[in-house]
Amino acid sequence: MRRKTAILISGRGSNMAALIEAAGDPDYPARIALVISNRPDAAGLDIARGHGVKTRIIDHRRFETRETFEAEVDKALETAGVDLVCLAGFMRLLTESFVKRWHDRLINIHPSLLPAFRGVDTHARALAAGVKISGCTVHFVRPEMDSGPIIAQAAVAVLPGDTEDALAARVLAAEHRIYPLALRLVASGRARAVGEQVVIDGCVGEGAPLFSPPVE
Repeated sequence: MRRKTAILISGRGSNMAALIEAAGDPDYPARIALVISNRPDAAGLDIARGHGVKTRIIDHRRFETRETFEAEVDKALETAGVDLVCLAGFMRLLTESFVKRWHDRLINIHPSLLPAFRGVDTHARALAAGVKISGCTVHFVRPEMDSGPIIAQAAVAVLPGDTEDALAARVLAAEHRIYPLALRLVASGRARAVGEQVVIDGCVGEGAPLFSPPVE
């Protein structure tokens, strides 16, 4: 049975689009049942609708507290019968109670090789630090920002003369490749959190592509 999945967005939804496209394969173990945006003007809403995915706008500005906003989000997820939740450019910090309610069923993608460069402005900070390799990470969400067991990572070389925009574009291309992979692993049951690490069935041997798929 394909696991019903929701995606939470705030903007253009490019990672959302990659997940929807992957889930268009009937053999994919997740089905995108709902897209929720906290911003009415999020461009990703039109993309989701164009793929026939149900959408819901829950504007955080209409709620006095994070808790009341999240209660409405949680209600929408439960009503849709959602089992997994993917954050894809969702620009709201989630409370500890929400994260615990969706423990090991809530995943996120971040544009760095966590635990390096948590938070915002990751590409500018990577360039300022002079790192030679950057990348992206898909992980189970924990209450601390940009933390949790790592499901998949992709490495992206930092090139001489890179600008923030140039690096961001290459990292984003890697995100579009590993997020569908990570959701596939989680939805199929191959990837699961054991303590604060992820065990992936069938991932053996050096060079296995599950943690760092080759990225141009």
